[in-house]
Amino acid sequence: MTYSVAVSGASGYAGGEILRILAAHPDVEIRTVTAHSNAGQPLIQHQPHLRSLAHLTLEETTPEVLAGHDIVFLALPHGQSGQYTDALADAALVIDAGADHRLTSSADWDRFYGGAFHEPWAYGVPELPVAGGKQRQNLVGATRIAAPGCNASTVSLSLAPGVAAGVIDPSDIVTVLAVGPSGAGKSLKTHLLASELLGSANPYAVGGTHRHIPEIRQALAAARSENPANAGGSAADAPTSATSSDGTSAASGIRISFTPVLVPMARGILATSSAPIAPGASDDDIRGAWEAVYGDETFVQLLPAGQFPRTADVIGANTALLGLAIDRDANRVTVVAAVDNLVKGTAGAAVQSMNLALGVPEGRGLTVNGVAP
Repeated sequence: MTYSVAVSGASGYAGGEILRILAAHPDVEIRTVTAHSNAGQPLIQHQPHLRSLAHLTLEETTPEVLAGHDIVFLALPHGQSGQYTDALADAALVIDAGADHRLTSSADWDRFYGGAFHEPWAYGVPELPVAGGKQRQNLVGATRIAAPGCNASTVSLSLAPGVAAGVIDPSDIVTVLAVGPSGAGKSLKTHLLASELLGSANPYAVGGTHRHIPEIRQALAAARSENPANAGGSAADAPTSATSSDGTSAASGIRISFTPVLVPMARGILATSSAPIAPGASDDDIRGAWEAVYGDETFVQLLPAGQFPRTADVIGANTALLGLAIDRDANRVTVVAAVDNLVKGTAGAAVQSMNLALGVPEGRGLTVNGVAP
């Protein structure tokens, strides 16, 4: 079966990457691409690398244009996709690459985003541990999927196995990320100009203000619920979601110091995350926690002891590479993760989740091979 696809925000970075991956997917046909200010212009004018899609013209982003397709991808700025999702009730599968349907806590949404709160959808990171297994189980057959934030999924994948196994203490997480500016989108912004970035490293959203923090806490809370003892209670006391009944976050006890730094590379994330070692956890317990979660995964791979990834190793690939170090002097576990923010961080995760929802092989249209040099 061939599924018809519409992609909104097709002139941007995330929309363009979704199109690049889907163009090689054997089960889909890209029939409609939309934009706002660029509507009416040839897609190739804004995505000149997508030569196989040169026949497409950007249409206006409206519910009427997006309707009538089997699959709709929304690659719109945060706070904009919710207005369309309500009008796409007849679409079999809708995947939102924005933040509108990621958070389960309305209080977190109000604090970090603001505006109308929309219902949470299945979170598009299949490999994350959750109660009863992995997030993959919640994506099989899903009709509404929230693709992840790139920084958020990178840090969550880095630490979730340790939280799930109870071998690290999530109350003192410190993470510093070197990120490429493509994660900020394609809109013209002075601080993203080459003259501002080249030869410089620029921190931003310092001091607990980055919007991906509640998303990380939510994912780690879901991982923690896999092992009820980690929450200090019995199995009957384990939380079933990352949100309490009043809409506030249930990720209590998970504290994150999160510092992203823009560096002069077009794409990629290198996240260095650390947390204290839990009392009694042996070195074998610690490494074994990550091996148990990712040992059979295709797109999330733990490197051999003593090896650490580079962003160059994952550019163009739907792969997250992790290196783990146990620092007994500091009593901390450090995980270094590398992803391509536009692939595994966004578009690749969205397509991987689409495959699960449709019941086709999970890796179809995706690759573990990067581009070098």
